[in-house]
Amino acid sequence: MLDDTWKKSSFSAGQGACVAVTQFTDGRVGVKHSINETVPVLYTAAEWGAFIAGVKAGEFDLPPR
Repeated sequence: MLDDTWKKSSFSAGQGACVAVTQFTDGRVGVKHSINETVPVLYTAAEWGAFIAGVKAGEFDLPPR
């Protein structure tokens, strides 16, 4: 089952880029666009942890436009 407490990034406000995440009781993580109520993309806890570690390390930083 899903913990239906979706957490929306405070950096999403007013920009149309609303990312929300939640965690299932089995440890999987759901990610969705917060205004799109379709089924979220699911990741294992290990996949999500690797992604967050990469974000914190700057691996996904985009070059300035």
